[in-house]
Amino acid sequence: MSVCASPEQTPRNVLFGDPFVLVENGTYYMYGTSHKDGIEVYRSKDMITWKGPCGERGGLALHKDDVWGEKWFWAPEVFKLGNKFYMFFSADERSLVAVSDSPLGPFTQTVQKPLLDFKAIDGSLFIDTDGKKYYYFVNFTPSGMQSWVAELNVETHGRASLPVIKQETMRKCIGQSQAWEMDQSVNEGPCVLKYKDTYFLVYSANAYFNQNYGLGFATAKSPMGPWTKYDKNPILQKPVDLVGVGHCQFFTGLDNKLYIVYHAHNSKASIHPREVYINPVRFTEIGNSGKYIIEVLPERITPVLKQ
Repeated sequence: MSVCASPEQTPRNVLFGDPFVLVENGTYYMYGTSHKDGIEVYRSKDMITWKGPCGERGGLALHKDDVWGEKWFWAPEVFKLGNKFYMFFSADERSLVAVSDSPLGPFTQTVQKPLLDFKAIDGSLFIDTDGKKYYYFVNFTPSGMQSWVAELNVETHGRASLPVIKQETMRKCIGQSQAWEMDQSVNEGPCVLKYKDTYFLVYSANAYFNQNYGLGFATAKSPMGPWTKYDKNPILQKPVDLVGVGHCQFFTGLDNKLYIVYHAHNSKASIHPREVYINPVRFTEIGNSGKYIIEVLPERITPVLKQ
């Protein structure tokens, strides 16, 4: 059994880029970009005070010795499918998935190889209400970093069911197109959620090192698109005292409320190490149109690492 341990003697903010929160069996698990040798995991009972690192592999939920790739372990997301936990992540600018029996790991690959045979990062799983699975990712194209989608199958292989991309279904979702997306050709960190009959693709734009890094969304009537960007984007950019906010995901808390988790620059003078923040969100109808937008509410939670 993993014992959470931290060299920190005093509380500090959680220092992750690309954070993701899994809620499982009354506990919050947070993963993020931070460690050169893999992926760390912290855990909490209240979403505010966290303990960690708690991984089974030397404090890591995923260690590079157990998977394909040598460096750049980025953007982990963990989902429970059946009785297994699947971590989608990036390494060496490729998209991968690893499997574990526990949210604490160790996450491993029986067959050590990427999901896709080309440069792609920021993989995110969406499971529709009919059970179909879709994989959103960032494709490095000649026109810039774009958000793409493909259908996902889960096939039995070895000791676990490994996801397989249906490459014939791959298509572009969005690329840079709005005036606020000014810095380089970047639409990245895609994630999808559904409200009523509308799909919301939330993404980050501008390069992550830019203080104008922020969040926008697009909507569609199908998880495959076509997508229409919200004309009042961004929905989160330089909120109050933060800069460089982005690469988010959504989760339902133990209070059954919807939350967004994202990172920001360490300060206005320094990008790294990035810090994690959580805000409640809501869907708001535009007039009586039956159309909804995502609102990030101003109440901010600052997760703190404390033994």
